[in-house]
Amino acid sequence: MATVNQLQRTLQATYGIVPIIAGLDKFTNILTDWSAYLSPAVKGMLPFDALVFMKIVGVIEIVAGLLVFFRPLFGAWLVMVWLICIALELITTGQYFDVAVRDLVMAIGAYTLAQLTKNKSLA
Repeated sequence: MATVNQLQRTLQATYGIVPIIAGLDKFTNILTDWSAYLSPAVKGMLPFDALVFMKIVGVIEIVAGLLVFFRPLFGAWLVMVWLICIALELITTGQYFDVAVRDLVMAIGAYTLAQLTKNKSLA
């Protein structure tokens, strides 16, 4: 049976690695064309090209992933909020509802990581 520490480390690895990989891919678009996920409303508000915006998003995601490794409580909260924001933005596209739901589920996992990390630091 897995211990709480093992579960916390598994979630920490997941929520550290996944944002870093997604962030790096914002520069290569190997996994997908990330700018396709931006709603027309968001694209219209940008003072620059959507590809530039996605690179900024990539940097934020890389930093968030690194924070999960080096400041896990703060990093977990940041990843949770970031995933909720992504889900809300996806809903405004009028499509990609499946991805929005997935990101909300992932946000719950990040919340769980934050709670496990918080409880570990209180013990």
